[in-house]
This record gives sequence, C-alpha cells and structure tokens, in this order.
Amino acid sequence: MTGRLVRRHDRGRRRATLRRAVIVVNAEPSPVSALEVSPEAAGLPDLATVSAAGMHAPSAHVTPDALLAFAREAYAIRRRRDRYLPADLFGEPTWDILLDLYVATRENRPVPTTSACIGADVPPTTALRWLRILETRGLVEREEDGRDGRRTFVRLSPRGLAAMDNWLHVALVTLDHTVGSILRQATPLAEAAE
Repeated sequence: MTGRLVRRHDRGRRRATLRRAVIVVNAEPSPVSALEVSPEAAGLPDLATVSAAGMHAPSAHVTPDALLAFAREAYAIRRRRDRYLPADLFGEPTWDILLDLYVATRENRPVPTTSACIGADVPPTTALRWLRILETRGLVEREEDGRDGRRTFVRLSPRGLAAMDNWLHVALVTLDHTVGSILRQATPLAEAAE
C-alpha cells in the first residue's frame, strides 16, 4: 500500500513545488495565504509574534508554495520512515489525513472519503473513525458528490485549513531558524578535508 501512497505525492510535483517555494526571512510581515478564517477566529496564536516555542519569531514571509512543498515533504518523509523502522511502531492516522487533505486542498483536488482513508495508511475502519473525530472537532468537512450519490468528498474546513497553514508556517520558520542556521554555518566537507 505504501508504494501507492508515495505515487500520490510523486517526486516530480514535490521537486517542482520546492523550486517555486521561496522563503524570504526578515521581510515585511504579510499573511501566510488568503485564509478563509483568521487565526484568532480559529483560536490560534498570531504567527507574526509567536513561534512554536512561544518565543518571538523573526518576521518572515513564507509563500503558499513553500507551505505546500513542506506539507508534501512531511507526508513523504512519514512514508519513507517505514523503510528504516517497523511501521507498526508508529500511528498517527489523523496527522496523515490532515497532511494529505492539506496538499489536496492547496492543489484544488477533491478527495473522496476512500482516498482519505488510503492516505491515512491504516485500515479503513480506523481511518473512518478518525475522520468522524476530525469532523466533530470542526477540522474536516464532508460533501456529497452531486453526480454520484454513493460517494462523498472530504476536505479541510476553513478552521482546519487555517490551523494547518499556521502550523506549517511556524514549523517551517522554526526549522529555517534552527536547522537552516546550522547548515549555513557548516563548513563544506571539501573545505574541511583540506
């Protein structure tokens, strides 16, 4: 099943999005994207002033393409983890569902409920249970297919989209600040060998 999941988020699309993704640190603050719900309305902190650790973050502008690329990579990394460690050690179907739905939302792609279950990489009954929980908490919405009454689509609600945008933004800025600064300071291996 994992091979099918990796194809859904193929390397070509991830690489193309990474090429378009531009992170400009210390730029003028601007909205992450055109959110349908403000972070305050969704009960989330203001990202211009708060980082994941609760400290003041540098003002940064992260493009929607950067958020999409980061979400794709986060999902792909979770699938690749199974190559190195037993898959039964890990279980976060809700996070897989949210990442998968985020990517689909940003690509304007409808997601049938069955595809959302496949994206969770768990048995369908488990995925359906978590989809119901996400729907109850207002993070996911279901919509009937107008052409086929047997099929329903699932998508992030405005609140769920705002939460994912905000989390991805904080995580990306934090990673750029911590890991990025380490990588920028690291001496290339060729220079170290001299």
